[in-house]
Amino acid sequence: MKYTKLNYEGFENYLVFFGNDLFGGIRYEFKFENRYGASVIKHIGSYGSQYDLFELAVLKDGHLCYDTEITDDVIGYLSNERVIEILERIKAL
Repeated sequence: MKYTKLNYEGFENYLVFFGNDLFGGIRYEFKFENRYGASVIKHIGSYGSQYDLFELAVLKDGHLCYDTEITDDVIGYLSNERVIEILERIKAL
């Protein structure tokens, strides 16, 4: 399946990884100066991929983080615009 890529305009300086996901999709990793970041994926097993939507996980020091005010889990079914909104929130933590 061909997936629409993320438009991460404004976050180019925070992108530390972009490439193919282990499951044949796409993956982006962002890292901010506050030690937080995000993994944004879209592949056959991610929440929303069947609708060409993204899944996001909050990272801290490069590891999954489930105890922020943003979420205590991954967030699925995200439009490009919603991913950008959440990246802004993570950047502000």
